[in-house]
Amino acid sequence: MHLEFIRMSKVDHAEYIALNNNPLVRRQMPLTDDNFGEKECQEWVAGKEKQWDEHGYGPWAFIIDGKFAGWGGLQYENGDADLGLVLHPDYWGMGKTIYEEIIKRAFGELKLESVTILFPPTRTRIKGILRLGFQADGEVEIDGERFIRYRLLRQNKML
Repeated sequence: MHLEFIRMSKVDHAEYIALNNNPLVRRQMPLTDDNFGEKECQEWVAGKEKQWDEHGYGPWAFIIDGKFAGWGGLQYENGDADLGLVLHPDYWGMGKTIYEEIIKRAFGELKLESVTILFPPTRTRIKGILRLGFQADGEVEIDGERFIRYRLLRQNKML
């Protein structure tokens, strides 16, 4: 298995449109727009790319064995580096491998002190992230949606 992290702007928008409109994926993404088409995708990718310029990090597209598998990485969210990971259902088994690479970059290259994950309250299966060292760290509201924030401190990371 060959995993690549590439800039989101290098992937055909049709890949993101298909992924972000996939019903299995949408169940985990309460902020996804019901009308995610080409125009929305252009603006969305531009916003993701802008994070690199403004914060020195941002999300990537994930390529596995030459095929688009999803997107995610670190996104600036109210002063935190928030970890997001959106994979096509065909690649759901690859989440831990991709997570490990993101964390390696976050605490290695970027020298971040902590990383957060935001889960909607409906996402109750959290034992996995707790085993990785994340701890509950309050609630936040984004675009009218409530999320539970979990934080991983550099010294608590477990791979």
